[in-house]
Amino acid sequence: MKLNQIAGEYQTLVLEGCDGVGKSTLGQQLAVYYGFTVVHSPKTPDHLDLASRYRNILAQAGRLLFDRCFISELVYGPLHRGRSRINWSQAIDLTESVTERSGLLVHLTAPPTIIHQRLLARDGEAASLGEVSALVTGYEKVFSTLADYTRVLTLDMTTLELPTTG
Repeated sequence: MKLNQIAGEYQTLVLEGCDGVGKSTLGQQLAVYYGFTVVHSPKTPDHLDLASRYRNILAQAGRLLFDRCFISELVYGPLHRGRSRINWSQAIDLTESVTERSGLLVHLTAPPTIIHQRLLARDGEAASLGEVSALVTGYEKVFSTLADYTRVLTLDMTTLELPTTG
């Protein structure tokens, strides 16, 4: 089942996956069609408490769509800093908060070569294909664990056509 067929059923959507997979593009479309408020989560300074930040956002009223969130910290943190600033207990607690808000975790994925090509086209540069592969694998492992606590919808974004910038 495609996300656009079920998006109307949820109050909270969490779109996660590697940079370049299509989170922002899909999030913008879902916001327009289903009335979600998009919460884009950029890099958060190290001194801020990420778990509290996301708990506060999840406490807000209305339909929320996360364009990246705490899940990315579980993947990017270990690869870029050697550690995550969100532990598994916090991640599971936040996942359960998403579920309590009538939420769905959405794992967006594509083959590493396609993600790498999209990053090059969008930004003019990209992480190495090896790093993109490690990120894809990292997301698969994280979502496999979180699927024990809530529903996870995995979407292959291979055919997504992203608009060019510039």
